[in-house]
Amino acid sequence: MDAVVLMAYGSPSEPEDVRPYLEDVRGGRPVSDQAVEELAERYRRIGGRSPLDDVTEAQRAALQRELGAPVFVGMKHWRPRIAEAVEAALAAGATRIVGLVLAPHYSRLSIGGYRERLEKALADRAGLVLVESWHDEPSFIDALAERVRGTDAWVVFTAHSLPERILDEGDPYRDQLLETARLVAERAGVERWSFAFQSASPTGEPWLGPDVLEELERLRAEGVSKVLGAPVGFVSDHLEILWDLDVEARERAAELGLEWARTESLNDEPAFVHALAELVRKARSVRSAA
Repeated sequence: MDAVVLMAYGSPSEPEDVRPYLEDVRGGRPVSDQAVEELAERYRRIGGRSPLDDVTEAQRAALQRELGAPVFVGMKHWRPRIAEAVEAALAAGATRIVGLVLAPHYSRLSIGGYRERLEKALADRAGLVLVESWHDEPSFIDALAERVRGTDAWVVFTAHSLPERILDEGDPYRDQLLETARLVAERAGVERWSFAFQSASPTGEPWLGPDVLEELERLRAEGVSKVLGAPVGFVSDHLEILWDLDVEARERAAELGLEWARTESLNDEPAFVHALAELVRKARSVRSAA
């Protein structure tokens, strides 16, 4: 029997979870009180907690209904862990697991981490097929195109930034993002668009840019008055949508005199769930890697 392990990044469930969550993200390294307070304040500003858990559970339930096969959720940096999802799948009788990360674009720093956790938890006890990239999946592109079709605003496609060193390593992350943006723009008939990154971390090394706030400044200087943010690197509402775009970008746009709006996240929209189901169906036809 095949089972699906649907994976997302994870987020703290309660205020007291912020410190252990940050430590998990940072590989167990201690974090400063300042870093904890800054993240906790962001959560307070968006209502106290991220909606990611609820959204991912809704996606899981909808995908399971569409596939007629068991689907389990595993988080990279919080509960339920990927290892817990694997154990639940095996207990349910799975002989092969289809791993699907709710992140369409491949990078060794991101998707590679999910693979490592999945393989470690599975320990060759069942077959494994991991969907590593789906940035150009037609039904995914269609769902995104519906979000921007007919707009009269300049569209800024966005995604999470990563350290620039990945380019020297031949990582396809940036190229896949630009390909997604191009395909969406073509499908929707959008001619005025650009790409920017968000969520860079202060690690002391260069990160991929331009940052979305810098892009807003550039567009204002060029006479643009209306901007639509389209976060194509994310599929679910969570902190980096609600803070980076709905708070920081909105506030900066207001300071610049720009009209700002953001496309709704795909979340558990039926068309998006159908896209996920298509990915699983294609993966099922692939020979098991284990």
